[in-house]
Amino acid sequence: MTDTILFTVDGAVATITLNRPDKLNAATPEMAKAIVAAVTACNDSDTIRCVIVTGAGPKAFCAGSDISELDSYATPWDFRNRSDYCDAIHRLLKPTIAAVNGYALGGGLETALSCDIRLASSNARFAAPEIKLGWIGGGGMAAMLAHSIGLSNAALMIMSGDLIDAQRALQWGLVSEVVEPEALMDRARELAATIASRAPIAAETAKLNLRAAVSMPLDKAMEYERDLQAICFATDDAKEGRAAFTEKRPPQFHRR
Repeated sequence: MTDTILFTVDGAVATITLNRPDKLNAATPEMAKAIVAAVTACNDSDTIRCVIVTGAGPKAFCAGSDISELDSYATPWDFRNRSDYCDAIHRLLKPTIAAVNGYALGGGLETALSCDIRLASSNARFAAPEIKLGWIGGGGMAAMLAHSIGLSNAALMIMSGDLIDAQRALQWGLVSEVVEPEALMDRARELAATIASRAPIAAETAKLNLRAAVSMPLDKAMEYERDLQAICFATDDAKEGRAAFTEKRPPQFHRR
């Protein structure tokens, strides 16, 4: 790990904090490797059930890749095959919540989009500014934006590179909730605790199911959902859920 990434675990909830507030939490190759390590720790854990991703300080969630580091790649092919922080967040098996404070730009926007649920502070700002520098996003920007906010809105963001504010992000469906900055982490932790209290295999399976829903034809997505339901139904946690319902008590889930 590195001090530019903070990785903490509180009960069943892990938090990954990008920690370069003086640089708007812009990501470096060192940070990307640390994020990969944090994601691996989360995926390997039987006790972590939800992950919050956020940025340190009041100004930014993440301003994307640190531009000053991009020329350090020997060739465009090396750049293409770099350890990518957006890809790492996308590979998280556990449910993820982006707590977006301030700017989410470029790779920072892609990082937020790679999370399952996005909460924003009222001062959050979102942009895909790569076009202003001569390139486009490479961490799933077009696909994830189009699925989140529709083709026209995605085109507006990607082709203009301009900022949108938190209220427009809420209106377009880019985020689920907007709260005041001082309430953001409390709300993220509250939601994470709720998700962590649910059956963990079912929550992880729900994540797979939602991704299938936007990438498969409808009939195949419905068939896949039925298969995932059968897998969940066979778990010890599902048996516990049925027993708890019958006995009128809270269930105790163990990810089995």
